[in-house]
Amino acid sequence: MSEIIEGEKAFSSFRVLNGDAETGERDQLFRNMAQLFAYVSDRCDDDQVAQYDEVLCHLAELVEVEARVHVAKLLAPLERAPGTVVVRLANDSFEVARPLLEFSNVLSDDDLIDIISMRSEAHRTIIAGRETVPPRVGDAIVDHGGTASVARLVRNAAAELGHVTLEKLLVRASKDAEIATDLRGRPEIDWSGLHGKIRVVADKVIDDLGNTDGTIDPAAASKVNAVVYNRLRNRAGFSATEWKVAYNQIKALSDRRQLDQKALARFVRFGYGHHAAAALTAMLKVGPEVLIKWLAMQDYVAITVALKALGLPSDMFEGLVSVLPWRDLPDDSDLQMINARYEALSVDEASGIFELWRAHAFRKRQVTEERASSVA
Repeated sequence: MSEIIEGEKAFSSFRVLNGDAETGERDQLFRNMAQLFAYVSDRCDDDQVAQYDEVLCHLAELVEVEARVHVAKLLAPLERAPGTVVVRLANDSFEVARPLLEFSNVLSDDDLIDIISMRSEAHRTIIAGRETVPPRVGDAIVDHGGTASVARLVRNAAAELGHVTLEKLLVRASKDAEIATDLRGRPEIDWSGLHGKIRVVADKVIDDLGNTDGTIDPAAASKVNAVVYNRLRNRAGFSATEWKVAYNQIKALSDRRQLDQKALARFVRFGYGHHAAAALTAMLKVGPEVLIKWLAMQDYVAITVALKALGLPSDMFEGLVSVLPWRDLPDDSDLQMINARYEALSVDEASGIFELWRAHAFRKRQVTEERASSVA
C-alpha cells in the first residue's frame, strides 16, 4: 500500500512540474519544496542546491503571488540559497521581492544594482535601508532613485558614500531640502576636506551644508578621521564576516553559471578581495579552508602556482594579488618577486605542480579518515 501512495505522490509532483495540476496543488508543492530546502540548506552540496534551484525556478513561473511571497520570506534569511530563484524573486513585484531585498545576503552588489536600475522606486527604497549598502550600490540609488530612496540612503548610517556619490548628492541637495537636511546629519562627512576632491559645481552647496557658522569643530574633525581610519582598517586583511557573505554570494553566482574570468575581473576592478578569494576556491575546486590558509600564511608560492594553473593573464594575476585579503598587505619587493615568478612559470608546469599537490592532499586526507575510523 505504501508503494502505491508514494507512486501517487510522485505522479502528482510530475503533473505539477508539467503545469497540469490545479493552482492550489502547484502552490503547495512550491511552498513545501522551499520549506524543505530551508531545513536542509546547511547540509546540501552544490549539486543538490542546483536541483532545488531548477525546480523552484520552474514552479515560480506557475504559482500565485501569495506563494511567491511565502517562499521569498523562507529564502531571505538563509546564508546559502539557490541563486537563480533568489534573483528571480528579488526582481518580482515589490510584495514578493521585499524580504529578499531587505535581508538576503545571497544577492550580490551587481544583482542589487540591476534591480535598482530596472525595478520600482519601492524596490530602491528598501535596498537603500539594507544593513550594509556598499558605495557602488549607493551610487546606483542616487543615479536612478527618487527622493524617497535617496533620502533613506542618506539616513542609513551603514550606507557608505564615496566622493562621486557625495558630489551627486550635493547637486541634488541644492534642489531638495529633505536630502539637504539628511546630509547635514551624516557625522562622518568631512565638509572642509571635500573641497578640491569634487568639482567646483558643488562647492557652494558644501559651504551651505557643512559649515554654516564659518568654523570647524576640532572634535568633529577628529571623529571624522577616526571613522575614515576604521573603515580603511576594516577593509584591510581577512574578515571572517566578509568572507562568509562573499562565499555564499559566489555560490549563488555559480548556481547561475555566471562565475567566470569576467566576474573575477569585476571583483578586481572594484576591490572586492573576499569575493575574489571565494571565487578562486570554486574555480580551483579547493575547499575554502585551503585558500584561507594560504592567505593567512602569506603563501605567495601556492597562490602563484594555483593562479598560473588557471591560465590567468598577467594583468589579472597582478590585480588579484593586490586585492586579495592577505593577513598583511604585500610590499613592493613582495609584489616584484611574485610577478617575476608568475612570468617565469608556464601553465603546463603550474598545472603539473598543482595536480601533484591535489593528489597528495587527497591521499593525506584519506589516510587521516582511515585512521580516525579505525580508532572509532
